[in-house]
Amino acid sequence: MKTITTLLLLLHSSFCILHSATPPIILDQAAIDNLGIKTEEAKPQAFTKTLFAIGRLQAIPAHKSILSSRIAGHVRSISAHEGDQVEAGQVLLEIESLQPGNPPPRISLTAPLSGIVMQSHTHLGKPVTPETEFFEIVDLSKVYAVANLPEDQAGYTHIGTEATIRIAARPNQTFNGKLIRYGNEADPNSGTIDAYFLLENPNNELRPNMRAEFSVVLDSKQDALSVPKDAVQTDGLKSYIFIEDFDLPNAFVKIPVITGVRNEEHVEITKGLLPGDRIVTSGAYALMFAGEGTISLKEALDAAHGHEHNEDGSEMTAAQRAARAAEKAAAAGVAGGAPTWMVVLLGSLSTLLLILLILSRKTR
Repeated sequence: MKTITTLLLLLHSSFCILHSATPPIILDQAAIDNLGIKTEEAKPQAFTKTLFAIGRLQAIPAHKSILSSRIAGHVRSISAHEGDQVEAGQVLLEIESLQPGNPPPRISLTAPLSGIVMQSHTHLGKPVTPETEFFEIVDLSKVYAVANLPEDQAGYTHIGTEATIRIAARPNQTFNGKLIRYGNEADPNSGTIDAYFLLENPNNELRPNMRAEFSVVLDSKQDALSVPKDAVQTDGLKSYIFIEDFDLPNAFVKIPVITGVRNEEHVEITKGLLPGDRIVTSGAYALMFAGEGTISLKEALDAAHGHEHNEDGSEMTAAQRAARAAEKAAAAGVAGGAPTWMVVLLGSLSTLLLILLILSRKTR
């Protein structure tokens, strides 16, 4: 009785151990293609924790200039218009003075700095007074990218903090900027404070008021394991990723992981992932609902190892192999017309043999 009780406990323990691990999902090539499964090797690499923010581009106030005249008269010629790129010292218009003369003296007005004519307020014949503004010229070789930082996150930044900036009007480019100053006050309605990042703009492709998206670097780690955001799945309580099985082709194992910090593209994995694992980076969501796959675990292992396995994928013992051989012989006997009583007897003998082998090992 003691031996049988021990045997039952061992069988129960094995059952629990077997079902505590998630079996792999095994797919045929067609299913892999249909689900869009893609993998990549997990490697330690630099990982940055970032803060997402939105904002706009602004011209630098010190890089603006207004062209005007101290002498009264009338506009007689104009050689620049809105949108033109002008150089410092270039003649932009001529004024006919009200001073006496025949002809009246003319005065040329030149650009005070190089830049783009952003606004024009003049036309031929327009009367000129000392208060008249002709052009607004802006040097856009450098611009401000102004991020609206949440107040509770602004404290994690400092002068010199870097950011990767994407401009909606330039979707295929990214720009790098450094934080040079903060706004004078926070916005009580949005709970944000302006953060000014300086951007180089040598080709004048960036213009004031363009929408900007910021990935502000808050922290950086070296040799961290991270995966694309789409690789991490959750059941509402735990996070999981799928990795390729080390042994079976086209097999994927769902493993629980502990996640760390995140940025817009990646998630740090602090536990559960090892360097060299091949992570499912595309198609992981579909695998969550793939069930047991399109190929059984036994079929995959039999094909991979060249011999039979149990239905749960475990290796067959000598007794199990003997019982399996007896079953095959019995099946062959039925196919060849053997009596039913013989088939039943063979099946009973194989089962009895398996039990006797197990008991003999446990009583040694």
